[in-house]
Amino acid sequence: MSEGLPQRLLVTGGAGFIGSAFVRRLIHRHPQVTVVVLDKLTYAGNLANLEPVAASRRYRFVQGDINDASLVDELASATDAIVNFAAESHVDRSIDQPDAFIQTDVHGTFTLLEAARRHGHRRYLQISTDEVYGNVATGSSLETDALRPRSPYSASKAAGDLLAQAYHATYGLPTMVTRASNNFGPYQYPEKVIPLFVTNAIDGDPLPLYGDGQQIRDWLYVDDHCDAIELVLVRGEPGEMYNVGGGNELANIDLTRRVLDLVGRDLSLVRRVPDRAGHDRRYAVDCSKLRSLGWDPAHRFEEALAATVTWYQQHEAWWRPLKSGEYLDYYRRQYGDRLAASTAVE
Repeated sequence: MSEGLPQRLLVTGGAGFIGSAFVRRLIHRHPQVTVVVLDKLTYAGNLANLEPVAASRRYRFVQGDINDASLVDELASATDAIVNFAAESHVDRSIDQPDAFIQTDVHGTFTLLEAARRHGHRRYLQISTDEVYGNVATGSSLETDALRPRSPYSASKAAGDLLAQAYHATYGLPTMVTRASNNFGPYQYPEKVIPLFVTNAIDGDPLPLYGDGQQIRDWLYVDDHCDAIELVLVRGEPGEMYNVGGGNELANIDLTRRVLDLVGRDLSLVRRVPDRAGHDRRYAVDCSKLRSLGWDPAHRFEEALAATVTWYQQHEAWWRPLKSGEYLDYYRRQYGDRLAASTAVE
């Protein structure tokens, strides 16, 4: 799929979970492509995620903020496309600190769009989320459906999507948006449910399950998501949005059971904790538009989940240092009182 792929890419948020998977893919698969990664290295950004490509001459890392207009302009002047993964992305944190989400997900997106417009970029791809559609009781969301975000996180992402669309309509900037369901895979920061539950289960620690555990999510393996991103960069239509879903809907309690089985633990580790504010019961997206470009997930959920669990079991040196310091303070604030008042799942 190299034909039509931009040759000089600026990948923002490229030290995070999905961004680093995409960068590793570009460097390993496309010898003609050069990649500049811009990442602030907040708590979820990790240069270890990029270690597999660190020696490549076609890769360059720059630490910085997408709100730094002069830095963004300098990097955009030497590239011809932007893929924006940079985001505050954890719903629970957005409830406690919404201002950081507005700064990065909205104003940061504006800064990137302005730089892409100023330097005549061939492509601008905004990486978004299915959460912008809000709760979906039945059926699946289409790209044309109204946006009904219900958390500061999803609202900030929806605002970024709309800015990208507006820059296409107003200035003719060739922007596109992808909206993906819940990702999982190696290198995911352990505040998200799968790495959190896997690593807690490895250590025999409680698994904090929100509410009744019947919230439904569609799970997408990160490599399948990266396939979709590359396809949209090459074949996507400027001004359009593309849903990306794995087609693997599971209630959170069922996901938890699968994780415990793979780690070799049982439900005695599960603790029901009070549900978070504004917790959507279900997300689901219709991916017909993306499939018409030639995309299908290449990984079966059961095999991808098993491989992910194995990766965390074999890479304790990667995740154990992350579950200390800021992470440990946050975990205690988030779950300490809840776990103290929790009930076990029998």
